[in-house]
Amino acid sequence: MSVRVRPPLRVEVRSSLRGPVPPTTRIARWARAATGARGRGAELAVRIVGTAEGRKLNLLWRGRDYPTNVLSFPAPRLGRLAAKRPLGDIVLCAPVIEREARLQHKRSEAHWAHMVVHGCLHLLGLDHEREADARRMERRERRILAGFGIADPYLESTESA
Repeated sequence: MSVRVRPPLRVEVRSSLRGPVPPTTRIARWARAATGARGRGAELAVRIVGTAEGRKLNLLWRGRDYPTNVLSFPAPRLGRLAAKRPLGDIVLCAPVIEREARLQHKRSEAHWAHMVVHGCLHLLGLDHEREADARRMERRERRILAGFGIADPYLESTESA
């Protein structure tokens, strides 16, 4: 009996912005670490946007009239036999992520990694609406980020700027 090995998570990154955006290879590594075995054989779309588009999407999908750091859009389940297995989309608002990193005295790349991991965990069904769920999600984020040498993102100030 042969064992079918699924390929790693396929990550497509799109950005029309100029400025500080991590390389696609790094974004893909963070996403693969966050999704683990559940990401194998799946596809993830990552879109990096500016504040105007981030605000518009947050208003449209969450009813909140301001740009946010990350939005997650899980894909509908297509069944086991589907040729492609979309995991979903995440939208990252570059100016918000950069501003938060500065305000929180974090390395920009560390905060980008956190937002990618956070968005991917939402695609897997984790959330932070209830306190117990938030603790579980934060534990997982800490563990994944530690694998990249990134300090606890929930400490008030994790790194010097």
